[in-house]
Amino acid sequence: MTSVFKIFKEQFLHLPLIVRLAIYDIKGSYQMHYLGILWQFINPLIQVCVYWFVFGVGLRQVGTVGDTPFIVFLLLGLVPWFFIAPTIIQGSNSVYSKVNLVSKMKFPVSVLPSITILGNMFNFFLMLGILGVVLFFYEINPGVYILQLPYYIVSLFIFLFAFTLLSSTISAIIRDYQLMLQSVVRMLFFLTPIFWSIKSFPETVQSIIKLNPLAYIVSGFRDTFLAQGWFFEDWQYMLYFWSLTILVLVIGSIMHENFKDKFVDYL
Repeated sequence: MTSVFKIFKEQFLHLPLIVRLAIYDIKGSYQMHYLGILWQFINPLIQVCVYWFVFGVGLRQVGTVGDTPFIVFLLLGLVPWFFIAPTIIQGSNSVYSKVNLVSKMKFPVSVLPSITILGNMFNFFLMLGILGVVLFFYEINPGVYILQLPYYIVSLFIFLFAFTLLSSTISAIIRDYQLMLQSVVRMLFFLTPIFWSIKSFPETVQSIIKLNPLAYIVSGFRDTFLAQGWFFEDWQYMLYFWSLTILVLVIGSIMHENFKDKFVDYL
């Protein structure tokens, strides 16, 4: 656990630097565009509008999932996924793509996944704001269940940090891993309950689906906004998610500490 505490200490001590570099990356991505950083808002708005037009207007025969309009059900899965997928891909490649910057500026390599997560976080919160407007339009009120939203956001952030810390280390050493990860993420898009509900399957199949930790996050967001349950009600599922997250974090921290001084040799 020493490696874990050291990694978290580095994040805390370099938090101002992480914020500055995340903002710099966002500005750098849009500096050649006339609308600049406004694209941070325009991109998610366009994505939501496209899905609303296709599934909310064009395919009305899709109907509802329970009492929830399908477009709302779909967006509740897509919003966290639009944050998860690029963060996993970019965060896993963060060490390989920026290790030369670290060698020049002398800051811990472990902050690179955090910079990616924080940079994508701004877009995520904009998507959540747009989602709130959609829920208001359909007169869906989560009520007191909205109080557990911070829990699922923190769960999402910690899992993504643990996973990208491990993946960024592996990806810097074995470049084939990054290509394999991209294929796995594309596959997980269909294996994660985004277009469908876990509850529509038999209990045996549900148990298999729940092995995917991303299913815990997506289902949790739905349960929160649709007022369908508290996170502590299924304590066994919660225990599995956190056990897996901590395991990934411990393995990722140990691997990172063992290889952080050798990254340049692999590049």
